[in-house]
Amino acid sequence: MNEYESALWRRHFPELDPDDPLNADLVAAAKPVRLPPKQVLFRPGSPCRHYALVVEGRIRVQLVTASGREVLLYQVVPGDACVLTTACLLGRSAYPAEGFTETEVQAFLIDHVTFSVCLNGSPPFRRFVFERLSQRLTDVIARLEAVAFTGVEERLAQRLAQAPTRELSITHQSLADELGCAREVLSRHLKRFERAGWIRLRRGGIDILDPEALARLSSTL
Repeated sequence: MNEYESALWRRHFPELDPDDPLNADLVAAAKPVRLPPKQVLFRPGSPCRHYALVVEGRIRVQLVTASGREVLLYQVVPGDACVLTTACLLGRSAYPAEGFTETEVQAFLIDHVTFSVCLNGSPPFRRFVFERLSQRLTDVIARLEAVAFTGVEERLAQRLAQAPTRELSITHQSLADELGCAREVLSRHLKRFERAGWIRLRRGGIDILDPEALARLSSTL
């Protein structure tokens, strides 16, 4: 691991101090990789051979229904590890969903043998793995509960109200995938929001005009 890679590791995974002898095997085995956007990483039934620690970019993990509808489970961002990968490595099972890079991704790959050795031999790594697993599993359950028990209109209003910017660059299809609904259904709600004066639709994006009204809608439905 060179100086630049070591700095990335320290910045994103401070719990896994590379100078700690307990992490020596982990750091020695870490293989830096750079992956292009839209690269498929795994599909349902694929074997799990590596544990990835992301330091740059974003990975999307989703389910695809028999009808072809995509349902976002979660995204893996810098400082994170993939919860499905963890579960598959622990259970020695194949992937039940698919994952691909949404952007260019830089990560460190740990082979499955080293993962098992370090899980047993390094308490810092063991804490890291199970803390990330617990956090992300909670996030996934919350997302599935929202899809199952909360209406599309409420979820859409909440998503728009909580957007980090008033100019959201996203397509209707991407937003529908994120919320776990059909694009046609989402588009109908967006049109209603536009008629109410809360948003303005444009090609490839949405301008949020009244986030307060959207927040009120999401909290009262």
